[in-house]
Parts: sequence; structure tokens; C-alpha cells
Amino acid sequence: MGRIIHDDLQLKCLKKCRAQELTTCNTESRLVRCKQLLRKFPEHSVSSIWFTDEKVFTVAPPINTQIDRIYVSATTMKCDVDAERLLRTRQTFSRSVMVSVAVSKLGCSDMFFVEPGVKAKGAYY
Repeated sequence: MGRIIHDDLQLKCLKKCRAQELTTCNTESRLVRCKQLLRKFPEHSVSSIWFTDEKVFTVAPPINTQIDRIYVSATTMKCDVDAERLLRTRQTFSRSVMVSVAVSKLGCSDMFFVEPGVKAKGAYY
């Protein structure tokens, strides 16, 4: 099937991505807010505006049970396989790290690694 799609029909398979669906109301309100921001800040002050964001990265890799397989001989029973080979364990709460970065017309800041347990709010910035 893949050969027919690729070679004969000259088609390419693309994977769909997740995206937030915007309603007409969302689109209109975003446009109104953008225009308000443009009126509020004159062009000479734009270089002093910084946008910041944080992202939490989990250290534990995702588990894909569809491709995580072990192979044994056809005569081997599952109960005869060592449990260490069959079980994939994970911690209840995986370790994570929070990264913060700021962007402006002038450029991008260095990545800042937020200490565990710290609340990133005005005083912390």
C-alpha cells in the first residue's frame, strides 16, 4: 500500500499536528487586543518590551508500549522470562526542570533554569 501511494500515485503522507481551535469570537477578540497594544505602546518604546515564558520539561522519557518489545524463542513461555526483562518501571512522580526565557525586539535572553519549588512570579523575575 505504501509503495502504491508513494510511487504510483506520487503522494506523500503527512502527520497531523494538534492545534488549538479558535472560534470566530476568539479570533475577533485577539485582533481587538492586538490593535489595543499597538495603540498603547508607541514604536520607540517597543524595544523595551520583553515577553517571557516558562516550560516544564520532564526528565523521564515517554513510554511507547507499541514498540517496546522483547523477543524470545517461540517455545519459551512468558512465565519463564526474567521479570527484569518484562517490566518497565517508572517513578510515580518523574523529575522535571523548568526553563525560562525572554524575547524582545532586541533579541533573546539566555535560558534560565528555575530552581525546583520556586514560584515564578513578579518578585522572582
